[in-house]
Amino acid sequence: MDLLLSVLFCFVIFLHFLSANSRDASPLAPALYVFGDSLFDSGNNNFLPTIARANYFPYGLNFPGGVTGRFTNGRTVADFIAEYLGLPYPPPSISIHGTVVTGLNYASGSCGILKETGNHLIERKLAKEYGSKEELSAYLSKSIFVLWIGNNDYINNYLQPYLHPSSRRYTPQQFAHLLVDKLSMGLQSLYNLGARKVVVFELGPIGCIPSIIKESRNSGKCVEETNTIISYFNKGVGEMLKSLASTLSGSTFIFGKVNRLAYDAIMNPTKYVLNGHKKSMLHCMVKWESLMHSFPGALS
Repeated sequence: MDLLLSVLFCFVIFLHFLSANSRDASPLAPALYVFGDSLFDSGNNNFLPTIARANYFPYGLNFPGGVTGRFTNGRTVADFIAEYLGLPYPPPSISIHGTVVTGLNYASGSCGILKETGNHLIERKLAKEYGSKEELSAYLSKSIFVLWIGNNDYINNYLQPYLHPSSRRYTPQQFAHLLVDKLSMGLQSLYNLGARKVVVFELGPIGCIPSIIKESRNSGKCVEETNTIISYFNKGVGEMLKSLASTLSGSTFIFGKVNRLAYDAIMNPTKYVLNGHKKSMLHCMVKWESLMHSFPGALS
């Protein structure tokens, strides 16, 4: 997944620019809740019996807190979003025994949509901090919920025919439909809990990550067949978010369309190298802004 993280460079620059201009302002939201896999994990896997861990060097090389369990050398996209909102980084939920009212990180490396989630823990941990369900719902309605998940349902499941039967049981379109339906149920559960402002990222070009390219023996080129398979999921998520926004009163859904940006950065890397030039930074910011889609009821 390192390649997918690196090709989101423009998005990181965009958020860094915004966060640098909001550090002295009041928080834009009361809390940030994070769900996803290794792209968002901030240390939950440190406390789980799994080999999918990043609690050792060189992970954390450029992170202020050093090695934390983040699957990157520095900050995650969720960290930059927290900075932009004027909030502290949401701590790993498993590491917290008390109550944190500024948000929690539930992301776990190697997890997928088809596994059980822990959304109910939000309500249980916060209930005692608010006098009534109405107050809790009001608090959650102003909070930001960010999700980036689905990578492992393909990388460690559908694209592993010798380990899982899913690719024999479902066509690519059917599997995407299955994932989108499960994700929709999860988003509706968050809505019923009180969430109203939700950001969902699409999957990047998984056919371009090193492990997929190596397995395909495709002469170092992206596996476009795999990218096509991922496109069915991304398209379904976009359509699903539009549907939810039109049916769930007061909801705000933002669709983070990172796939095209990531693919372009892989195919044309020199376009995204800053080299200290403000023109390149502006290009990154303009590209990212053009790829963020909001749906009816979303913030302008």
